[in-house]
Amino acid sequence: MSDRKPDERLSYEQARAELAQVVERLEAGGTSLEESLALWERGERLAADCQRALDGARARIDTARSTPES
Repeated sequence: MSDRKPDERLSYEQARAELAQVVERLEAGGTSLEESLALWERGERLAADCQRALDGARARIDTARSTPES
């Protein structure tokens, strides 16, 4: 997975790529229950990070669209 420190923020693209790796590993099987649970939890955190990034981008777009041009 990742060698990043827990407090290091990932870009949307990095989080999405790591999430895809997590899903691939879970779908491939062959991991212990503990490892599967750890992968699932990491995937949930990555998915939440991606959603926050998308929500932030949507808010910026909405703000830009609602701001009258001068």
